Amino acid sequence: MQRKPFSYRRLFFSMLSISAFTFGGGFVIIPLMRKKFVEELGWLEENDMLDIIAMAQSSPGAVALNVASQLGYRAAGARGMLCAVLGTMLPPFVWISIISTCYDAFRTSPVIDAFLRSMQPAVAAVIFSAALSMFKPIRQSGKASSWLLFAGGLALAFAGVNVIWILLFGAFFGAATALREVKKHAA
Repeated sequence: MQRKPFSYRRLFFSMLSISAFTFGGGFVIIPLMRKKFVEELGWLEENDMLDIIAMAQSSPGAVALNVASQLGYRAAGARGMLCAVLGTMLPPFVWISIISTCYDAFRTSPVIDAFLRSMQPAVAAVIFSAALSMFKPIRQSGKASSWLLFAGGLALAFAGVNVIWILLFGAFFGAATALREVKKHAA
């Protein structure tokens, strides 16, 4: 894949368009960001995107904004981060401003209720698709740590394990693996 030239304008408007037409939160927007910046523009490698997603999910705050800030920073430093975050924040800000002025009409509308309920299966499908696309590098790495953390994600999703335990396990396992690598290279 040929890397397309970077521009702040392209970064801002890419994030703006993704954010403006995505419903369902951070886990829905992430696969679209991945497709745009890894596959289409070639500004990031697949592993970089997986690192960004991992950091965004383990950081406090909205996942979409966490991913946007990391993605923008990796693409173009602090100015890139600002462009990406503004592009991501602007559409929800406008939508929420509009909806808040018409809240009573939206809250009682059976049409809006039916629309939102009908979107739930599509949101689930997009999240599942993102999980499958992130599984490929895990499978290819063959690392035990990747498989253990993947199993932790499954435990979170299907067995109701508290996310704090998975994050603590991941931090402990990651630190132990890093220390082992440092000792191996020092010897």
